Amino acid sequence: MHGISLVGRKILSHGVTSFCPTLVTSPPYVYHKVIPQISVRGGGEEGAGVLGIHLEGPYISREKKGAHPEHYLRSFSNKGFAELLSTYGTLEGVSIVTLAPEMDRSPEVIRELLQRGICVSLGHSVANLSQAEEAVCNGASFITHLFNAMLPFHHRDPGIVGLLTSDRIPCGKSVYYGMIADGIHTNPAALRIAHRAHPKGLVLVTDAITAMGLGPGKHTLGQQEILIDGLNAYVAGTQTLAGSIATMDMCVRHFREATGCTIEEALEAASLHPAQNLGLQHRKGTLNFGADADFVFLDDNLNVKATYIAGELVWEASIPS
Repeated sequence: MHGISLVGRKILSHGVTSFCPTLVTSPPYVYHKVIPQISVRGGGEEGAGVLGIHLEGPYISREKKGAHPEHYLRSFSNKGFAELLSTYGTLEGVSIVTLAPEMDRSPEVIRELLQRGICVSLGHSVANLSQAEEAVCNGASFITHLFNAMLPFHHRDPGIVGLLTSDRIPCGKSVYYGMIADGIHTNPAALRIAHRAHPKGLVLVTDAITAMGLGPGKHTLGQQEILIDGLNAYVAGTQTLAGSIATMDMCVRHFREATGCTIEEALEAASLHPAQNLGLQHRKGTLNFGADADFVFLDDNLNVKATYIAGELVWEASIPS
């Protein structure tokens, strides 16, 4: 697809060597058309590699839909996993599915996705902690943009957020969680709380929409019209945040500044941890012998100077004359 190729090319300058393009809640015909067109592939000069698709919705909570169009939301209470398969058409090339674990028959769906090697993420949800813990026991391993589009932390029932310190996580299993460190979606204090509670699980995500790198004004996100105002992206006519226009290098810098973490921790949140969550740590997210030799050169302020994929230079900052 032209759009994916364009994004893949543009994000090289932000130090991204591979990514998971996200499809937001859409009608079935869109999934049937788009999913087969996005293939898993390695990166190079033509753009960052595609690790697989992230399907965010339509099996999410109406109360916490965020920028997802409500009339396309669905449930699998009648047909279970068969309903999900008919909506998406295929799961070929899919890496992550975000769903609300409180929905009827979600345990069955989570187990079926896991059997197909797909990462199940919890998000856009009103799940309480026990529902979230049950989902993890069934195989869920990720939380989509922690704190955003979920019940706020409450001391008697901390909800999905409570997974960061839960004692019901199966032995040897890790829960990873995405955080949008753009200075808008998550207050720096919340970033610090999450990082101090569970530093090894933190994954920096941009939640960037197609308007990233474009100017202010109206753009589109799936079936919705989006308004860009400064660094804010809203569903047009509302104050509902609709993803971000942050870049990965911007998030790394903001995360380090907000938490006071080490450079190594900031970089691992953008590389090693997401690779571990997807089971790719043997070839992505490290500089170990035998890995893919994807790496970036950064200056002392973590600005990207050069990006390499498979040992080949694919992007370099121009030197001011």
